[in-house]
Amino acid sequence: MLPIGKKIRELTGLDPQSLPEEVLQGSEPAVLRGIAADWPITRAGNESAQAAVSYLRGFERPGAQPVVALVGAPEIQGRFFYNGDLSDFNFKRENVPLGVALATLLKYASQPRPPAIYIGSTTIDTWLPGFREHNDFALGGRDALSSIWIGNRTRIAAHQDVPDNLACVVAGRRRVTLFPPQQLSNLYIGPLDFTPAGQAISLVDFAAPDYDRFPRFREALQHAQVAELEPGDAVFIPSMWWHHMEALETFNVLVNYWWRRTPAWMDTPMNALMLAIMTVRELPPEQRATWEDVFRHYVFAADDATAGHIPENARRMLSPLDETRARALRARLLQRLNR
Repeated sequence: MLPIGKKIRELTGLDPQSLPEEVLQGSEPAVLRGIAADWPITRAGNESAQAAVSYLRGFERPGAQPVVALVGAPEIQGRFFYNGDLSDFNFKRENVPLGVALATLLKYASQPRPPAIYIGSTTIDTWLPGFREHNDFALGGRDALSSIWIGNRTRIAAHQDVPDNLACVVAGRRRVTLFPPQQLSNLYIGPLDFTPAGQAISLVDFAAPDYDRFPRFREALQHAQVAELEPGDAVFIPSMWWHHMEALETFNVLVNYWWRRTPAWMDTPMNALMLAIMTVRELPPEQRATWEDVFRHYVFAADDATAGHIPENARRMLSPLDETRARALRARLLQRLNR
């Protein structure tokens, strides 16, 4: 295990139907112990892997489209990652019916060196309709995307997500390791546009860190927080916190909720990053410094004075954004990119 001294703060005795806003709007992570201990799926998971599978299969929709399963050889030891030169991945994607994937996990559960199997980010309302009627949180009216994650002993490299995340273990156990967003440069992040599952990941193997290759990772560990989650425990991961997830049992199920604190019409900031790489990063140093000041003025330090000298009716994109202005701005941007 990594030498991490700080534990993620823990909260107990919370009501899953009345989660406090100071948690859901927080900027610090928190473990919510036992918050879903009474969910039927948690009780089934505590009984056995077979009971959990039987419970999940009770919500299968006949003729449903297959799920995407990541499958890797036993040699990857559950670490879904790149190949040696980062030209490909060390796993394959397979489209299989959910029931087949679950049966395969049970088949390999007793084997000492099974293939690594991971069914990630599968939308519950699509593949398990009715599941949330008995296994759900009240999130204060938030329009959250609820997904299920199922697998054996898997390791998911440290990565960021733009939405806030409430992730709940309902079968098996997981170790979660978190880093503040500011540890970006110390986590040695891989390619932005070629990733195992959509998000850029840390290239550090948490099971065997190569400190010669990644020396700043020692500094990242000074800021890390860790927790082991039992069935029924959840962890709140604020937006853009780095998180490494390790499943510790031969059968594991996690349910999570993602939501953003911004209107649905706002694009992801990752699009702005990609455009900045394309248009700003390769400028001469003095021009890049000028644009750093421009971004500071119009974006990072923008306030009422930024456009206060312009008549209000003439501020256009410098006015506070709403859905109509955002749509017009997006159309203008697409027009410029496509010319």
